[in-house]
Order: sequence, then structure tokens, then C-alpha cells
Amino acid sequence: MNERSKARVYAFIDSQNVNVSTQKFGWKMDWRKFRRFLEDKYNVNQAYMFIGYVPEYQDMYEFLHDAGYSIVLKPTYDLTKPRELVATPQPDEKTEEDEKKPVKGNVDAELVLWAMKEIKNYDKAIIISGDGDFYCLVEYLEQRGKLMKLMPPNVHYSSLYKPYKKYIDHLGHYKRELAYRDRRQKK
Repeated sequence: MNERSKARVYAFIDSQNVNVSTQKFGWKMDWRKFRRFLEDKYNVNQAYMFIGYVPEYQDMYEFLHDAGYSIVLKPTYDLTKPRELVATPQPDEKTEEDEKKPVKGNVDAELVLWAMKEIKNYDKAIIISGDGDFYCLVEYLEQRGKLMKLMPPNVHYSSLYKPYKKYIDHLGHYKRELAYRDRRQKK
């Protein structure tokens, strides 16, 4: 058995950064394909996905869990009322205006915390985000020989990562194999 197959590799995914960045470049991630890709290309044993919790997306969270991700949800807050947590709406209380409210669920602290909580359980880590807020984590992992890859969704990522160029592998390079394609026929 080679060393790569014995390594315990964990991926830490900033889902908002991946979603926004790939869509900005005209494509959507196929999350099932991406999980297989992480396993096949990098031998990822555990893939943590960090997402802001919005009650009406429960089916999506279950889909992602079934696709092989460990989902870490963070409470969200209403951007029209800073620092106020979004309470779970009662079905009869929802209005059209509520459905359009922007919500924020910044997962950066959770991603860093989980990467540190799990550090004894993995040999190598892949950070999937281009957000410079993870610079201290990337630096720490690299200093300890635990950084395998830094995967920004596209070519636009934080300039803080310039010293880590040898670790960077853009998800955009894999667009053809990772893009979601709606297979339903349009009539």
C-alpha cells in the first residue's frame, strides 16, 4: 500500500464561497461529483461542508449528507436586522417579503475551529475556499506539514495566498467534470 492511500485526508469546504464563486463564472457545482472527485483524486476520507442554516433548505442539507458530506450548520441572521438571528418561521407566518430577505451565515470561524478540533484525526487537509480569512489556518497547517491543497473555486482568490502557490489547485480547472448538468429534457 502506498503512502498516499494510507494518509487520512480531510477536506474543509466553505460552501458559500464555492457556490458564489463558481456561479460568478457561469457554472454550478455538482456536489455528488465533487465528493467522488475529492475521494478519487485526493483520497479524502472526511469532507466537512460548512453552511449557514436556513430552515427551508432542510432537503438540501439531507441531500448533501447523503452524498457523503459531514454537514456543519451555522445559524444565520437577517441582513436587514444586523446581529439578529433568523428564527425558524412558522408556516403560516411566512410572507413573500420574508422569502426575499437576504440572510448571512458566515462559516469562517466554524471551519477554522473544526479544522483545529480534528487536527489529530487527519494527516493532510484540503481547504476549499479562496477567502483570505483562512490565511492563518493555511499558514498553521503548512508549518506543521498538514496542508495538502488549497482549492479556491476560481482564479480570483485572496492575494494572501501567494506564498502558498504550490498548494493551489483551482476548482475551475475541473469545471467540465464537476459542473452540474440538468439532465431533464426541456419541452
